[in-house]
Amino acid sequence: MHVSVEEARRLFAALLPDPASRSAETAPLRSALGRTLAADLTALASHPSATESALDGVACREADSRGASPAAPVRLRVVGESRAGQPHPGEVGPGECVRIYTGAPLPPGTDAICPVEELTEEEGGEAVALRRPASPNDVRPEGGDFRAGETVLRAGGRLNPARLALAAALGHAEVPVRRRWRVALLATGDELVTPGAGPLAPGQVYDSNSVGLWAGLTEAGCEVLDLGRAPDSPAGLRARLDAAGGADLLLTSGGVSMGRYDFMRDLLLGEGEVSFWKVRMRPGGPALCGRWGSLPVFGLPGNPVSSLVVFRVIVRPVLTGEALPTVRARALTPFRRLSDKAAFWRAVLEPDGGVRHYGQQGSGVLRSLSEANALVVVPAGEGQVKEGDELEAVPLL
Repeated sequence: MHVSVEEARRLFAALLPDPASRSAETAPLRSALGRTLAADLTALASHPSATESALDGVACREADSRGASPAAPVRLRVVGESRAGQPHPGEVGPGECVRIYTGAPLPPGTDAICPVEELTEEEGGEAVALRRPASPNDVRPEGGDFRAGETVLRAGGRLNPARLALAAALGHAEVPVRRRWRVALLATGDELVTPGAGPLAPGQVYDSNSVGLWAGLTEAGCEVLDLGRAPDSPAGLRARLDAAGGADLLLTSGGVSMGRYDFMRDLLLGEGEVSFWKVRMRPGGPALCGRWGSLPVFGLPGNPVSSLVVFRVIVRPVLTGEALPTVRARALTPFRRLSDKAAFWRAVLEPDGGVRHYGQQGSGVLRSLSEANALVVVPAGEGQVKEGDELEAVPLL
């Protein structure tokens, strides 16, 4: 049942309902961040909607400006101006130009722009001298970005800020989106105490996993059903599992390792269905995935760092449909390689592309995930990553 990180993602994805089977609904653009587009979006207008200027200057005929230089400027008569929303109304003739501003339509008869930095005012603004030729390269053609009727955004894409802005530019005030994943969230363990509930008794801890995982699920665009905490007893845990009906997924933390009171593991192994138990990775090796009846279940380790790292590396990419983002980095310090499992060491990614070991790597050192800003990915093998070696790093959100 031991699997690689890639196999864990594949097996987990196979348990979930087909994303395309989730019903579609309509959402206003300002409520659609993180949602998945349920249908293709076509452009209701071209962008730009007219041939326009890419900068401030004058619009003229390219032929009229040929040969212009600081030593021999070309003089043109100013016959008007064109600005965004208020184009010049008439045609521009030979030897004429109009003042034009970024995003303004080019008047008929013009095909090139000379930037304002290359102009000298003459006759109190009635004429200008061009110190260089006007260029068609500073003209944005109508429909250069997209044309009316063109399919621009495809179904299945996750709506991030750039895609929402594009949907608005296409002319859409609302978009068809798939229903959010419904994820039931359950923490297990008699030692857990609600933050703010008072001082801890010996052996107790404040429940940080529920907060961190709720935040991760929410950021991933999921609808979260919080089942609270389950006690370390088979009957109590079974009751909470049965209460998760209607969810697409039950995400748990704790109870999946080798201990006597790891009842989540025992219930799934004994009464459920297990796709895998243990992933060849550190931290987070004891992760468990299977079904309770028809309900997909992903069991995260109870240690807070392990729980959040497995969520980031395996669970989130499957729920969002987006690959785990990585960047190439240069090791500023050595990184240990493990012979039988991939390591995701907490690290600090520097602005210049270098990455250094964070230090403490214990699964209970939650502070490290706040102070580190990346996970360095070290594939299984012998030896170690040496200073100066190239490697991959996962930026932490």
